[in-house]
Amino acid sequence: MPDHLSTVFYGISDTKRFYSAFQSVLSSINCGDVFTGDNLFTFGKNLSFLSDRKFMTAFDREATEQPERAAIWRAYTLCWAARRVLPLDGDFVECGSHRGTSARILVEYLDFASVNKRFAMFDVFENVGQNKLHGYPALEGGIYDFVKARFAAFGNVDVIRGFVPDILDGNTPEKIAFLHIDMNNVEAEMSALEILFDRVVPGGSILLDDYGWKAYAEQKRAEDEFFAARGYQVLEMPTGQGLVIK
Repeated sequence: MPDHLSTVFYGISDTKRFYSAFQSVLSSINCGDVFTGDNLFTFGKNLSFLSDRKFMTAFDREATEQPERAAIWRAYTLCWAARRVLPLDGDFVECGSHRGTSARILVEYLDFASVNKRFAMFDVFENVGQNKLHGYPALEGGIYDFVKARFAAFGNVDVIRGFVPDILDGNTPEKIAFLHIDMNNVEAEMSALEILFDRVVPGGSILLDDYGWKAYAEQKRAEDEFFAARGYQVLEMPTGQGLVIK
């Protein structure tokens, strides 16, 4: 099995010391199957997604920035959560799309143009201020036109610009099979859940991108309370994502 090595890690105060230790540990591993990046360091795991040819083709084509490539395990988890709901009634919704990379990998992997579902993507589509994410280059004038062009070949994908929850009114499907939330903001995420959770069909996937990250602990606390009140427990994954099967 191949390795996947990335040096993208967040929250490092002494990068020189960290990467020196990083290289030392790597040189002592002789079992192979090493994964590093996105604040994950594992070895001796199957890493089966690296041998999923269709996924890797989509990933290698669309994930061009280093933070995107480091988050490959997150991208595959997203694809898995979406693929499992294809037989269900309901559409796809994503709140927080940024450059649209993970969504673009997903639609290619699932041959979404031939799927009898719609995919609504909501974001302010600006790469400035509080919306600028780690390590991504700014795009002049925002990224809305860039993302729109990225999905132009998919007639069943809607790229919708605006602030959540305001933009959800009149733009969201009545039934949702797959809900992905990644807004790095507790108020926005909770407002999205309040509006959209009841629309998720039984068996639907809800994926919370920020759930397991310490920097977004406030979101985790609020989401734990929200789901516990409805009889659910979020599964925290090593990728930093949280998963709920309704």
